[in-house]
Amino acid sequence: MMVGVPKEVKNSEFRVSLTPAGAAALKAEGHTVVVQAGAGEGSGFPDEAYAAEGAEIAPDAAEVWERAGMIMKVKEPLPEEYRYFRKGLLLFTYLHLAAAPDLARALADSGVTSVAYETIQLPNGTLPLLTPMSEVAGRMAVQIGAQFLEQFYGGRGVLLGGVPGVPPAEVMIVGGGIVGTNAAKIALGMGADVVIIEKSAERMRYLDDVFGGRVRTLMSNATNIASAVRKADLLIGAVLIPAPAPHLVTEEMVRSMKKGAVIVDVAVDQGGSIATVDRVTTHDDPVYVKHGVLHYAVANIPGAVPRTSTLALTNVTLPYALMLASEGLGAAYRNEALLKGVNTHEGSITHLQVAQAVGLPYRTLTPL
Repeated sequence: MMVGVPKEVKNSEFRVSLTPAGAAALKAEGHTVVVQAGAGEGSGFPDEAYAAEGAEIAPDAAEVWERAGMIMKVKEPLPEEYRYFRKGLLLFTYLHLAAAPDLARALADSGVTSVAYETIQLPNGTLPLLTPMSEVAGRMAVQIGAQFLEQFYGGRGVLLGGVPGVPPAEVMIVGGGIVGTNAAKIALGMGADVVIIEKSAERMRYLDDVFGGRVRTLMSNATNIASAVRKADLLIGAVLIPAPAPHLVTEEMVRSMKKGAVIVDVAVDQGGSIATVDRVTTHDDPVYVKHGVLHYAVANIPGAVPRTSTLALTNVTLPYALMLASEGLGAAYRNEALLKGVNTHEGSITHLQVAQAVGLPYRTLTPL
């Protein structure tokens, strides 16, 4: 199969979906790789590095999309890319369709078979292609929050770790999964006082063991969330699920926060887990203020560290890319985890939660 790697067009998105080493692996299996000129430059991979591994370099996105049987991307296609959709095309990327009904309709109407990184799910419930970017986003959320807490950026003027004689900042994390755990690691490392809100008692026991009791855990309910939000200097939304994220933090809770506090909602590409995160921002213009609180709502947080993110992403996507390139959708019929990643096929939505979220008919794909 010919695998195409277009340059990302989302604002300040410098990641690329395939490294030169990944191109070499596909080439070794007999596939052809065509990369748009400049696609890897933002991640430190020049065209020459791809060419050295046998990839073809195309001058523009149109040629990549038109020639390839499978397109690998990092972020969801933007409206300007919809014109490249066609029946029989295989698209492999992050999609987050539950929060993007227009894209879901465009993919279904065009007959594209789309496989979403974020819904590939192993039998134990883990999301292997979402994990590395969740790790990056969780760690960065604290760095970002610490920066915007500076008075220069409009924050409270609070140092995350405090100093002797001055208490540290209060960091509240909603969700104790991959994002929340990684956020807690960095927040603790910077000396903050950390609280994690979590709905699973088993997960709270795990977090207590992992962090040696240095993180306080609270059961997820309205009373506990409201109390923790009111005290927080930095609030991190870390709830990531295939369906739109639930609004666990209400607008009234945000109103109760300290002036100049900061919210970083990592779940913004799934609609956000905080009621006042009502828009998506960009790396160029990342924050807005509501009720005196700074809201950071960038949907592609890992794009700010593209070298690290691209290497981490390719580590986990490449095995699935090799299966899809060799067998097409047949690979998904023989791999239950990959089958769960199929979001659209032959004009239908094939992921139940996505279909329910966007209000489109659902079609079941069953393994052969």
